[in-house]
Amino acid sequence: MKENIKIGLLGVIALTLIVNTFFTDNGPQRMSAPDNNVAPVSNIAANPAPSNIINPLTSNPLSQANASPTPPPAPKLSETRSKTSAKFADVAHNFGSIQQDSKNTKVFKFTNTGSEPLIIEDAKGSCGCTVPKFPKEPIKPGETGEIEVVYSPGKQQGAQTKTVTITANTDPITTTLNISANVEVPNSEVPK
Repeated sequence: MKENIKIGLLGVIALTLIVNTFFTDNGPQRMSAPDNNVAPVSNIAANPAPSNIINPLTSNPLSQANASPTPPPAPKLSETRSKTSAKFADVAHNFGSIQQDSKNTKVFKFTNTGSEPLIIEDAKGSCGCTVPKFPKEPIKPGETGEIEVVYSPGKQQGAQTKTVTITANTDPITTTLNISANVEVPNSEVPK
């Protein structure tokens, strides 16, 4: 049994040496006359294999071969455009008491108070029940625009608060609008 363990360990060491020798970024290397730039064999333990080496004992080479590095996210255009500023007449609205399955609309008005055209890149509701519509064309300095938010609560009940996040070439690049409501069950659906 001890003999089998020794043979197995020698096999693992040999395989590790082969992987470290032949599968590096520089391709296959041949042993040649001693060179001052070549690490002696005694330093192999101190110099681990490069991280891009596939270890056949601990990993699935097929999954690593097909894996591709995830590129960093592209910067939002709003981060690279000339900055401007926007002033909203109000950034919050309370619909009060509303019914389930109703459609409730609020128009948020704003003015480009900066010196560059205001470009709204995106507007997203915090859930599918809150849908914003925003101008796709640039808003010139001094001009006004509108963001229409439609809140459809569906079967939600009670106090609700939702947000719309606007991404634009402002500093900071996001502006948050808030809507709230108390969603009531219609009288015909209330159990007696």
